[in-house]
Amino acid sequence: MTQRRWLIALIVLLVMAGGLALYWVFDGATSVASVQARIASLGDWAPVGFILLYATATIAMIPGGIFDVVGGVLFGPVWGSLINLAGATLGAAAAFLIARYIAGDWVERRAGPRLQKVVRSVETDGWQFVAFVRLVPIFPYTIVNYLLGVTRIPFHHYMLATVVFMLPSTVAYTWIGHASREAVAGDTANIRYALAALGLIAIVIMAPRFYKRLRRK
Repeated sequence: MTQRRWLIALIVLLVMAGGLALYWVFDGATSVASVQARIASLGDWAPVGFILLYATATIAMIPGGIFDVVGGVLFGPVWGSLINLAGATLGAAAAFLIARYIAGDWVERRAGPRLQKVVRSVETDGWQFVAFVRLVPIFPYTIVNYLLGVTRIPFHHYMLATVVFMLPSTVAYTWIGHASREAVAGDTANIRYALAALGLIAIVIMAPRFYKRLRRK
């Protein structure tokens, strides 16, 4: 079996396992608390299950901010950030490889003119463009994973820039989840960190507008 077939088999297994995990977590769940309880019931395997769940959601193009918040609620600010980053990174790697080796034609058809902009930017700036789109959401994060897969950027450049520059938003959303849980329990000491995280997210959201203005000037 060639290396490409091994890769395809691995991705298919990941998607199938993640799909089963999604079904198990959300089947019959009626609230966020019930989802949290179901994940927590895995015990020591809860982090692994959550990473797999996060990665599958990323492949399915479900916004990762939701899982960052839940990860902060379940695992706290530090471990939650690490677990969220692991899940997002695994999902980003899988989506990139799917686009590069399996579904490149489909991605190109669906992307349309947006793909040409990404290709030109990658050819000009390389990993710096990856760093920029991770920090500034010009394109939705989950879509970018697939778009970059059909460019010529090396996989290791993509992964390094993804891990490093995805960290700030991951930590911010995780802190919001953790602070929300503590506030519900009556501890408001972490609210200031949540407010700081919200400020960071607001800056990131507004950054594309300032970027476009600078480009026009």
